[in-house]
Amino acid sequence: MPMTRPTSPDPQRKPVMLTVDDDPAVSRAVARDLRRHYGEANRIVRAESGPDALDTLRQLKLRGETVAMLVADYRMPQMTGIEFLEAAMDLYPAAKRVLLTAYADTHAAIDAINVVDLDHYLLKPWDPPEEKLYPVIDELLDAWRRAPERPIPHTKVIGHRWSARSWEVRDFLARNGLYYTWFASDEPVGEQLLQAAGEDGKRLPVVVTEHGDPLVEPSDAELADTLGLTTTPSQDFYDLIVVGGGPAGLAAAVYGASEGLRTVLIETTATGGQAGQSSKIENYLGFPDGVSGSQLAERARRQAEKFGAELITARTATALEINGPKRTIRFDDGGSIDAHAIIVATGVAYNELTADGCETLKGRGVHYGAAVSIASECEGEEVYVIGGANSAGQAAMYLSREAKSVTIVVRAPSLEASMSHYLIQQIEQRPNITVRTCTEVHCAIGSDYLERLTLIDNRTGQTDDVTCARMFIFIGAAPRTEWLKDVLARDDHGFILTGPDLRNVCGWTLDRPPHHLETSVPGVFVAGDVRSESAKRVAAAVGEGSMAVMLVHRYLAES
Repeated sequence: MPMTRPTSPDPQRKPVMLTVDDDPAVSRAVARDLRRHYGEANRIVRAESGPDALDTLRQLKLRGETVAMLVADYRMPQMTGIEFLEAAMDLYPAAKRVLLTAYADTHAAIDAINVVDLDHYLLKPWDPPEEKLYPVIDELLDAWRRAPERPIPHTKVIGHRWSARSWEVRDFLARNGLYYTWFASDEPVGEQLLQAAGEDGKRLPVVVTEHGDPLVEPSDAELADTLGLTTTPSQDFYDLIVVGGGPAGLAAAVYGASEGLRTVLIETTATGGQAGQSSKIENYLGFPDGVSGSQLAERARRQAEKFGAELITARTATALEINGPKRTIRFDDGGSIDAHAIIVATGVAYNELTADGCETLKGRGVHYGAAVSIASECEGEEVYVIGGANSAGQAAMYLSREAKSVTIVVRAPSLEASMSHYLIQQIEQRPNITVRTCTEVHCAIGSDYLERLTLIDNRTGQTDDVTCARMFIFIGAAPRTEWLKDVLARDDHGFILTGPDLRNVCGWTLDRPPHHLETSVPGVFVAGDVRSESAKRVAAAVGEGSMAVMLVHRYLAES
């Protein structure tokens, strides 16, 4: 299944016709005659041994190219033509297969029809080709074109449907707008790609780049480096470091860079944050028809880069240090960067469900959040959405397009207290969405993947076993600010205190009061959901991101 914001696949990539013969003169002659007649519509590739030809086919497979025809000489050292064609079938089963034979070897060619499902055998010499070669090849190419293999020149992901890391890789690529096609490791094309990569399927996922380079069980940083995302800051010192790439962080990057600050944004996974995973945001100013979170994030990312902000992906901030007027961010790989000022906009992460079985089945039917890429996988399935906030409602609406049924499970007696009115109305009008109130998940059940849930009514204590293919969890959120606990003042839940909320907090060192979004450390500001008592809405986060930049300017003017 492809994911979009691609660099589009090249529609002009020509099908390959590969010839293999150990006699260089014969090899050149075959290639010459094929190129003369078919070179305009096809790419003619030649090899002079079976092993070399197989290596070429593996490279072509990994690069996503199609092979229309294989022409192999019967008598070759190391590997006969029949042995080559038999091995080649595992990589390109749809390619037409032709064996070149001398008159004395026609019996072998006839035997090959049963061994490798041979399409034709040609006697050498084939002169004149207009009579003995081209009519045969024309007929075979016509047959291939009636059911051609499609080129896949972009990134390919081969993994197991119920592998947690396979889902994480797909989510990383999708959220970063990197085009890919997904193949299950136990399906024919997936098996062919694994064979071409020299893998047996025990180490998954395997990501094959558009250049044909296989990455086995890659980390996010390895994916980012290989696929062209920026992972290293170009400078050691900036005016402004923005930590977090959600709406607040992107707004800060746009306004910081547009107002002349040397600005760098650091993001662990992908720009957009939780909002970037939303299928449709309908209450954001200026988008009366709604906008997907990924579209909003992509536009903001382009806007930030247009003004000169650097966007760094797959780097995790692990420490904040204060050294006089310099503020330092340290990364998990040991690197660091410095700046005059910092805006923390790391948002929040969904709390994990503690019900039995959820941890074991995480990534194998149990998901936190709901990437848009998952919806098509839910066709005909019974899925459950746990949580009653807007993010849960948006996910339920989107999943209901493909799923057989969607059930929203909430502990509260209704959705009114936590979900916007417009979403509640949409949910009520969608026939395949059901809401179960005063209900919680007691346990998740499944062997290799999620199969059932046990729900419990928190009024009566009664339990109910239900069939469930996937469960998407949106329960509460935590700020994940442990890396800042010894530096910045936080509330009892870990959210960062700012401005007036710092009145009763020790540690403020300046004569002036802290600015509205300033933390307990001068020059370090906070925007968005990670701030204590924030509004937890996209528009509020964007507003705070832009406002924080204004306060950074004030701070710099005072310093």
